[in-house]
Amino acid sequence: MEPALVHHWLSTDAYWALGRPRAVQDAAIAASLNFGAYDRATGTQVACARVVTDHATFAWLCDVYVTPAARGRGLATALATAVRDHLEGLGVRLVLLATHDAHGVYAKLGFQPLEVPGHWMSYGL
Repeated sequence: MEPALVHHWLSTDAYWALGRPRAVQDAAIAASLNFGAYDRATGTQVACARVVTDHATFAWLCDVYVTPAARGRGLATALATAVRDHLEGLGVRLVLLATHDAHGVYAKLGFQPLEVPGHWMSYGL
């Protein structure tokens, strides 16, 4: 994964991370399981995904991003499939994510809305 490139993508083009400082992104990458997708012809990174996990029971899939030029070719689905399969191999039983606009991508992989959303709580600083 190319941290400078990922930071640029997320901090300038991803609605959930606009303006995220580089130091924060670097810390998040360092503490996470990271995935990248690369152009076969050039080797250039064209997508990323980050997973916050204990590597045993739980994971949160986040920071999934595909460059505009690489969108529309199923890359997000392929990347999310690779993440899901890797986590299944670890024995992780629950993977959460949040999205405003990509429900169809994740639904193809078996992700569903929370059964009882009222059981979940959040705390934001």
